[in-house]
Amino acid sequence: MDELDRSILAELQNDGRMSATAVAAKVGLSVAPCHRRIKDLERRGVITGYQAVIDPEQVGLGFEALVFVTLKDRAQLKNFELAVEREELIVDAQRLFGEPDFLLRVFAKDLPHYQRVYDEVLVDLPGVEKLTSTIVMRNIKERATLPV
Repeated sequence: MDELDRSILAELQNDGRMSATAVAAKVGLSVAPCHRRIKDLERRGVITGYQAVIDPEQVGLGFEALVFVTLKDRAQLKNFELAVEREELIVDAQRLFGEPDFLLRVFAKDLPHYQRVYDEVLVDLPGVEKLTSTIVMRNIKERATLPV
């Protein structure tokens, strides 16, 4: 990966809807080579997708919690991960070293809705021993770009 590829990535991180023509103009390439580079970055898996960034409050999901999960044992690890992938209100999930085992980012409409999600979904995830929730007061920095 060279500096032109990195420049292309930086531009697309800032605006994923930018056309190849616009990217080419920003990075100093003609359109055809820029388009080829973008397609190559996608093919190689450097660019993994494009998506719209949605304000959760505007779609009725203004409550956010971070949930730390400790599993009873490792036997349920794969089943837990598969169940987390299927649950649409869990928008981020990280497996951690040490204790706890996972960190989940969960959205809900409000506190009563989150309580139902906690009681009916999170507690029933395979292998769960302990859940610890922290309510997000305010997001300071999110959707940050990678320093390419």
